[in-house]
Amino acid sequence: MAEIGYGIAVKVLELLGSCTFQEISSAWGVKSDLTKLEGTVEAIKAVLLDAEKKQASDQRLSVWLGKLKDVLKDAENVLDEFQYIVLQKEVMKKNGSTSKKVSNFFSSSNPLAVSFEMAHKIKGIRKRVDEIAAEKDKFNLAQGLVDRKLSMQERREMTHSFVHPRNVIGRDDAKKQILDLLMHQDADRNVNVISMVGIGGLGKTTLAKLVYNDELVVGHFQLRMWVCVSEDFDVIWLIKEILKSALGKIDETLSLDWLQIHLRELIKDKKFLLVLDDVWNEDRKKWIELENLLLGDCKGSKILVTTRNSSVATIMGTATTYNLKGLPEEDCMSLFVKLAFKVGQENQYPNLLNIGREIVKICKGVPLAVSTLAGLLYSKVDEHDWKSIRDNEIWNLEQKEGDILPALKLSYNQLPFHLKQCFAYCSVFPKDYNFNNLLLIQFWMAHGILQSPTNESQELEDVGDLYIKELLSRSFFQDFQQSISLNYTFKMHDLVHDLALSIAKGECSVVTKKSTLAAEVCHLSFLENGQEVTTLEKLSKVQTIIFIIEQPAPLLEACIARFKYLRVLDLSKSSFEVLPSSIGSLKHLRYLDLSDNHIIKQLPDSICKLHNLQTLVLDDCSNLERLPKGIRDIISLRFLVVTTKHTCLSEKAIGCLDSLRFLGIGDCKNLRCVFEGMEEGCLTNLRTLIVGGCPSLTTLSLSIKHLTALENLIIEDCEELSLTNKEENQDLKLSLRLMKFDNLPKLEILPQWLQASANTLQHLEITDCSYFTALPEWLPHLKSLQTLRIKYCPLFSSLPEGMQDLTALREFQIEDCPKLSRKCREEVIHMIAHVPNIDFDDDFDEDSGS
Repeated sequence: MAEIGYGIAVKVLELLGSCTFQEISSAWGVKSDLTKLEGTVEAIKAVLLDAEKKQASDQRLSVWLGKLKDVLKDAENVLDEFQYIVLQKEVMKKNGSTSKKVSNFFSSSNPLAVSFEMAHKIKGIRKRVDEIAAEKDKFNLAQGLVDRKLSMQERREMTHSFVHPRNVIGRDDAKKQILDLLMHQDADRNVNVISMVGIGGLGKTTLAKLVYNDELVVGHFQLRMWVCVSEDFDVIWLIKEILKSALGKIDETLSLDWLQIHLRELIKDKKFLLVLDDVWNEDRKKWIELENLLLGDCKGSKILVTTRNSSVATIMGTATTYNLKGLPEEDCMSLFVKLAFKVGQENQYPNLLNIGREIVKICKGVPLAVSTLAGLLYSKVDEHDWKSIRDNEIWNLEQKEGDILPALKLSYNQLPFHLKQCFAYCSVFPKDYNFNNLLLIQFWMAHGILQSPTNESQELEDVGDLYIKELLSRSFFQDFQQSISLNYTFKMHDLVHDLALSIAKGECSVVTKKSTLAAEVCHLSFLENGQEVTTLEKLSKVQTIIFIIEQPAPLLEACIARFKYLRVLDLSKSSFEVLPSSIGSLKHLRYLDLSDNHIIKQLPDSICKLHNLQTLVLDDCSNLERLPKGIRDIISLRFLVVTTKHTCLSEKAIGCLDSLRFLGIGDCKNLRCVFEGMEEGCLTNLRTLIVGGCPSLTTLSLSIKHLTALENLIIEDCEELSLTNKEENQDLKLSLRLMKFDNLPKLEILPQWLQASANTLQHLEITDCSYFTALPEWLPHLKSLQTLRIKYCPLFSSLPEGMQDLTALREFQIEDCPKLSRKCREEVIHMIAHVPNIDFDDDFDEDSGS
C-alpha cells in the first residue's frame, strides 16, 4: 500500500532532518551514514507512488515494494530508539539525577556500548536501504507523482440525462422533495443552486435523471441542460458542453468571448434548469467565473448539482443541500430481485431468496452495491455461489468498471496524500465502529501521520480535527453527532470500510477466529474473544493492538512481550487487577487506553519509563487507587483522562507535565481542589480542562491563573463548587473559547474572571444549575460569542440589556427556564433578531410577568 509505505518514508526523512539527529550524528560518529541514508530514502520516496501504481502488472515490482517497506519500518524503529534515548536523557536532567560527568549528550551507564550498538544498527539499515535502492532503476519509475490527477482509465464514465422511471426503485419521496425545491421561487435571486450530496453509488445521478425528465420539470422550465462535469472543472469546456446540451451542435473553434456571448444569449429571459452532475471542484474562483455567466434575467432558474463532497456544495453558494439517504431495505431487496433473477424466477428458489436478503443487508442501502452483487449472481442458481458472495468481504470479490468499489475508489483517488493515509489507518477498526474525534486524532498522532502545523497557533490536535472534518465533508465518514462539547462521534459506512480494507490489505486486519494473518500485518484489532496466542506467531513488527472485546490475560502478556514496536495499545473494556510491569519495555508506545477496567487498582511504576507516551486514557477505572509517583517522567504526555472514585491524583506530579494539552478528571469523590500548590510556569500548554463528578470539589484554586493557554473549560456534576469564592475571582489571563457548566447547584452567577476572555469566548452553556439566576450585565462585552445556551435552570429570570451588541451570536437557546417572563423573552428576541437560530421554549411562569 503506497500510502503507508510512502508515509513511512516521509517519517524517516522528518526524523533524519531534525535537530536531534544532527546532534546525534556528530556525537556518535554516524554523520556520514545518516546523511547517505537521508539521500537514498529521498530518492526512493520520489518514485514510491508510481511503483505502487505499476505493481499490479509487475510481480517483481511488488516484491521489491514489500522489501522496501520492510526496511523502511526497521529504519523508523531504529531512529525512534534514538529519540527515546534523547527523552530518557531529558528525564534524568529534569530529575537532577545526572552528575556533570554523565550529563554529556547521550551518556549513559555505559555510553560507549550504547553508542557502538546504535551506530552498528544505523550502518546495517543504511546498507540494506542501499541494496534495495540499487534495484529501483530497472523498473523505470517516474518521479514526483504526489497527489496525481486521475488517469483516463480511473475516471468515471460520462453520464447522460435519461433514465426510465420503471428502472428506479424506492426514490419517490426523495424525488418529491427535490421537485419541491426546484419549483420553489426565491424572490431574492434569479438563479438558485441546489446540491445533492452523498457517497458514491447512492444513486444521486439516477435521482437527478428522474427529476430532470419529470413532466412537472419539463413544463416548468423553458430550457433544460445536462452536463457531466467530473473532476475537470474547465470553464471553457463547461460552456461548450452546456451549449451542446441545449443546441445539439456548436462551433468548437469559437473563442471564450464568443462562447460566453452565445451562452448568455441562450439563457436570456428563460427560466432554465441546469444539472451539473458529479462535481468535484473546490476552487471557488472557477465556480464564480462560470456562475457569472449563468445569472440570467428570468427568476426561478435552478442549478442542480450532484456531488460526493459537501465542501463543493458550500463553495457553490448552495441555497439548499439535500443529503441523500440510503434506500430502505425492502426497496433494496426489490432491486436485488430485479437484477439477480430472471423474470419470475425468484419464486422457484426460496432458499436463494433468503440468502439474497442477507446479501442485501451487507449493502447498507447503497443501490450500486446491490446491483454489483446482484450482477455477480445473475442466472446462477447454485447455493454455493450465493453463499460465497454472502460470506465474503466485498473488497475480495471481482469488480468491474462501474461497480461499487471502483466507484468509491474514485473518491479516494481524489484525496490528498495525508488524508489517504489517515483514511487507510481507519480500516483497523471494525465495521459500525463509533469513532470519537478526540481519540482518533490521538491514534493518528501516535502513528505520526499528521502533518506538522502550518502556523505557531496551531497544534497537531487542530490538524487532526481538520482532517476529520475534511473526510466528513467528502462522505468518508457519516452519522455525525455533536453538542456544544468538544467531542463528537461519527461512523464509517460499511462499504466505505470495505474500501479502506481493500486499500490497507496486508497492513491492517480486524481479527476474528477465522482470520489468517499475513506476516506483514502491522495493525490489529481483535473483534472476538478467545483468541489463541499462536495466532500471532508469524508477526514481528506490529504497531497497533486494539482489543474491541476483552481478551485472555495470556494474549495480552504475549502482545507486550512479543511486539516491542507497538505505538498503540488499546485494552479498553479489559478486566485485570494489575497491568504487567513489562509494559515499561514498550519504548515506542504513544497511545495506551485502559478505560472501562473496573478492577484495576494501580499501574506499575514501570509505566513511567514510557517517555514517548502521548495518550493515557484511564476513563471509568473506578477502583484505580493512585497514579504512579513518577508520572512526571512521561514527559511526552499530551492527553490524560482519569476517572476513578478514589482521590488518586497527585496535583504536583500532574502540574509537572508540561507537554499536557488535554486533562480530564472525573468521579473523584473526595477531591477538594484541582492544582493545589501548583507553581507558576506549570501546565502552560494545557488547552482543555474537563472536571466532572467530583462532589467534594470546592475550588479550582488560585493556580488556574497560570493556565494561560487554556481554551476549553468544562465543569460538570460538582455539587460544592460555586466559582464565586474570593480566590477564584483574581485577575486571570485567560483566553477561553468554550465554557460549559453542568449541574453545579451552587453556581448563582458567572465568575468575574470570565471577562478576561471577552475577545475569545465563542461558546457558553449553563445547564441544570438550580440556583443560577441571571446573566451578568457585562455579558454583551463577549464580542466573539457565537453560541449561548441556558437550559434547565429553574431560577433563571433575567437577561441583561445590550444583547444586541452580541453581533457574532449565531445560536441562542433558552430551555426549561420557567422564571424567565414572556415579556423578557419578547424584548430579547427583538434585540437579537440578527441571530439565525433562536430557540425559546414556551415553558414559563405566567406569574413572573407577562
